[in-house]
Parts: sequence; C-alpha cells; structure tokens
Amino acid sequence: MGTLTRKQREIQQRESLLLDVARTMLMEQGFAGLSMDRLAEATEYSKGTIYQHFSTKEDLVAALAIQSLTYRSDLFDRASEYPGRPRERMFAIGVADELFARLHPQYYKAEMVIRMAALQTRADAERCKHLCGQDQTCMNRVRDIVASAVAAGDLALERPRTAEQVSFAVYSIALGTHLGMHNYGSMFDAAELGPPESLARDGVQILLDGFGWRPLTTEWDYCKTYHRLIKDVFADEYRRLETL
Repeated sequence: MGTLTRKQREIQQRESLLLDVARTMLMEQGFAGLSMDRLAEATEYSKGTIYQHFSTKEDLVAALAIQSLTYRSDLFDRASEYPGRPRERMFAIGVADELFARLHPQYYKAEMVIRMAALQTRADAERCKHLCGQDQTCMNRVRDIVASAVAAGDLALERPRTAEQVSFAVYSIALGTHLGMHNYGSMFDAAELGPPESLARDGVQILLDGFGWRPLTTEWDYCKTYHRLIKDVFADEYRRLETL
C-alpha cells in the first residue's frame, strides 16, 4: 500500500475524531441520544462534512462496531496462534476477550447498544458486509480451535453434538457474562463470583470441563498458561493495563 497523501491523512484523522466523539455520545446518551446534529455541534464540523463520512446515523454506528471488532480480531488472531494444545489456545482466546473488555470498556458497552439497533436497512451495504465479516472472523477462530481439539482427540463429540455447537456455546458464555455484568452485576455477590475481569474466562473453563475437553482444569496448570500468555503474547496489552 502506498503512502497516504496529506489530504487522505486529514480525512482519516477527521473520521477518527468523529468516531471517538460519537462513541462517547453513544455511551453517555444511548442510541436515541446520538444524532448527526449533536455530533456536528460537538466536533464543530458541518453536517455536510459528517455526511461525507457516514450516510446515516446507523452507518456511523456500524463504523463504530467495525472499529471495535477489528481490534478484537487482532487479539483473537494472536491468541489462536499460541503454540500450545487446542484447549490452551481456547484459553488464550478467553484472555484476549478479557483484555479487550478491560482495555476498551467503552467499545464493549457501545457494541451492546449497536447490536440492539437495526443497522442493515439504513447503513451502507459495504460497511454492513465488512461488519459481518469481522464478526465471522472472530467466530471462525473459536470454531477452528474446537475442530483442532476434535482432530487431536482432546475433545470427543458424540452425535448430535458438533464443533459449531460447542463454538456457539463458548461464544454465548462470554457474551452473556459481559452483558450480565454490565446490566445485572449488582444482583450477584462479587465475593462469591471472584474477580469480575476473569468471569467470562472462568465460565468458559467450567463449560469446557463439562464437555470433557482435555486437559481438564484438574489435569493442567492453566495459571502457568496465563502467565506465559502475559509474557509471550499480550505483554504490551498488560503493560497498558498497569498504567490505567
């Protein structure tokens, strides 16, 4: 890819600013409180300029989701390449998801709002296609690890169980945990649940033990795997956490 021109850099910087302000607005005021008029007022750009970047409010929100999922996809890619057994790589996916939630809580909260908005009919078709592709990439990483565990003999699936069902269950546990903690966390005893940042990862571990995916938590020191991941895969992200 060639070097961007000054004009192209300015356009990118402007779009980045618009997305940052829109995300904050979405977080603080919800989907109903986000509008092109308010975004124009907050950034001091004209509505015409904003419409050069985003055709509708839904298109703007779709762009926010893409930005979020692009970052998460990078974390998942690195996790899936961890040189360990399939269940260790699935554990690494859980650590990646935890890092994403801790480093970018605004992304996760905004994404929950985004998912409740009907984007497909009013957002740019290419942007919606890109959004679906990013989402599918994350799911594919999970499914590929499940399939590799079956191929290695670490996970035995009897009919009618499939790798896709296990993948969906893993994804559902993680997503449901984040939703539950954001919306209903006060209903649960934090002392009984343990550290909130590891709840999704711990929930998936319980699920995988139930499936009999080896090595079980009683057979493997996943704490050591966790520390290897911190050192070898996500060192930069953990250094950033220490500064927050």
